[in-house]
This record gives sequence, structure tokens and C-alpha cells, in this order.
Amino acid sequence: MNRTMITATNTLGQLQKQMDMIGHNLSNADTNGYKRREATFSELLVQQVNNQRVEEFETGRLTPFGVREGSGAKLSQSQLILNQGSLKSTDRSLDFALTGGGQFFKVLAQDDNSSAVRYTRDGAFFVSPTGNGEAMLVNGSGLPVLDENDNYITFSEDASSFQLGDNGILTVTSAGGVEERFNLGIVTVEKSQFLQQFGGNLLGFAENLDELGVTEDEVVTNVVGGARSDISMVQNSLEGSNVDISKEMTDMLNVQRSYQFQSRSISLADQMMGLVNGIR
Repeated sequence: MNRTMITATNTLGQLQKQMDMIGHNLSNADTNGYKRREATFSELLVQQVNNQRVEEFETGRLTPFGVREGSGAKLSQSQLILNQGSLKSTDRSLDFALTGGGQFFKVLAQDDNSSAVRYTRDGAFFVSPTGNGEAMLVNGSGLPVLDENDNYITFSEDASSFQLGDNGILTVTSAGGVEERFNLGIVTVEKSQFLQQFGGNLLGFAENLDELGVTEDEVVTNVVGGARSDISMVQNSLEGSNVDISKEMTDMLNVQRSYQFQSRSISLADQMMGLVNGIR
């Protein structure tokens, strides 16, 4: 395998990852609160061959000295784009849409007999009875929605109305007129590149966060106290995804062109090797 084949093969593997990312974005174009990912490429190590030993012989040269041979490209970053999605009215009292940039709801997910706090922009919530005359606020997958202190939001199972107030305060009124107030758990994402996507339209911390030298508090900030005045959300609405289908299709065509170009490079390199081996 010659240098051209190695370079093209390196790039092909990275282009496939970008194609998978675009496909994931397109498949979630209609998912409430979904945030698309965007790939960023960088060049692999370049080998410098200094074949001009006497610079005086290169008088009038306009290009840099030496020959640089690349090794292909790599996917350097998969960036989570937090742009606001469009709002759609649902006229449902348990539908909440965050309108503040980088703000997410908190839910509790179960992973391999352990629990972990996850983050989502999907504000379609439901009521799930827990027994003993109580009910719990859950998301569409049945995961508990958390308050600002990471506690379950439980109330009387005969709750008759839900009202969203300022600063993300949810007021639940029972059939007897008794009111209960809960501060919905909201976080602000500071460094989205350290979050990874999980199933169920949830985000969580990257598994190698410690190796990257970043703490959880540097990635997300729990919105509590006076900072809750920055919470911005509306009731009876849901946020759509921020996927632009036309852009994703254009990106997909560009990736396909690049993939074809790299594949053609391998074919040409193979033909050249065949010609050289055929010389007698």
C-alpha cells in the first residue's frame, strides 16, 4: 500500500463518521428539542521533505521551500449546536418550551443498575401515579423530572391544573384547591463539546471527562437562587429541533463528493502500482 492509499484510507474513515452524524441529524429533524451536531475537520501530521538544499538555486521561487506530504484529515470535533428551535403551540398545560439559550431540563435516567442526571430540551411532560395517593412528573420515556435540588417532583394524584410561573416555578393545584409549588430543575450548558448524546433525546457528560481535565461544574451550571430570574420558558408549547434539512442535505452531498474523490484516489494509486509492477 503506497502513501496515496494510506492518506485516502485515513480520510475515508473520518468521512464515514461525518456521514453518520448527518444521518442522525436528519432522522431527528422532527424530534422535540433535538440539537444537531456539526463536524469539524483538521489535518493530520504533515511530513516535510527539504529537497532544496541550496536556496540560491531557487531564486525567484514563489512557493515555500520543501515538499509537504499530508496523511489525510481527521474529525477533530463533534460540536453540539445549541441554536433555538422553532416553537409550536400545543395547548397542553404540561408542555414547556425553553427559550433561553443553552438551558436544559434535568431528568433522572437509569443506566446499568445505576442512576445519572441527564439533560434535555424536550419539555413534553406527563403525570405518572406512584401509589399512596401521589403522582410524579415524568418525561415521555417515563423518567422522573427533577427539581433544582435533584429531587423528584411529586404531588397529589388528584391534581387538576398545572401553571408555569416566573423563574421556572411550577404550581400544581389539587382538586381540593391545595397548591404545591416546585422549582423545575434547569441547568445552563457552558461547554457543550464535553456533552455526549444518549438514547431518548438526552445529553450527559462524556465518559472521559476526567481524562480531559474538566469538571462537571465547568460543563454545566445548576440554575438556583437569584440566577433563576434568567430562566426563560413558555407553557402550552414545545420546541422543535434546530435541524435545517436543506443544510444537512447539502452537507451530505459534499461528503459524498469527498468520499468519491478519496475512493477514486485509491483506484488510481492501484492502477499506477499495477503499471509499475508490469514493467519488464
